[in-house]
Amino acid sequence: MKPLNIVLIEAGLELVPKEIQHHPAVVKSARRKHKKPFEVLLDISLHYSAMKELDKWYKRGRPDIVHICLLNALSSPLNITGLLRVYVHTINNSIIYIDPAVRLPRNYDRFVGLMEQLLVLGKVPPDSEKPLMWVESASLTEFLRRRRVDSAILMHEQGARIPLREFGKKCARLMNEDKEVYVFVGAFQRGEFEEEVFSLINERFSIFDRPLDAWVVVSRVIESVEIALGIC
Repeated sequence: MKPLNIVLIEAGLELVPKEIQHHPAVVKSARRKHKKPFEVLLDISLHYSAMKELDKWYKRGRPDIVHICLLNALSSPLNITGLLRVYVHTINNSIIYIDPAVRLPRNYDRFVGLMEQLLVLGKVPPDSEKPLMWVESASLTEFLRRRRVDSAILMHEQGARIPLREFGKKCARLMNEDKEVYVFVGAFQRGEFEEEVFSLINERFSIFDRPLDAWVVVSRVIESVEIALGIC
């Protein structure tokens, strides 16, 4: 049986971009961490005044969304039984690969420190031949081109409405047939997906008639598959 693949896409997870590294709000937060501005994560709660200068600022600077989604996914029975793979595609086209066995910090500040190390050094642990997380520069198109994708599903509030039970059965059936199932969940606070996403993924489903937080969607998708497979 193939595992379920979940991709958090257009995630607001990035180091402070060059355009605002000299902004007082950025300099202040970096100094507090004893780091250089280009070594710290962009965070809208700290850098709001600086971020207003950035393109699509409203989709950026939300590493907390990724944190909660990953905690939900990696702690799930589906992952514990070896039937889940999670990837993060960031808004500036980096792909983060995650070993299913990684134990992420529950504390948000420690998670931020880990992500800063990852994005600066490229992998964690930095001196390991088999890192628990590593990052590469690649668009979503490039990421998918290198992979076998039998079913690509975008979770979108305007997609075809499907009961969770049916959604889980659909994914479980394909997994049992050794099909590679990829479920894509937006990991940004507001706004719409880029056109690239819609051009790559033509199967769209909705589990509710209004937008939901990304971590809710991730947990419901995983739970539906766990129930369909008889794991829970």
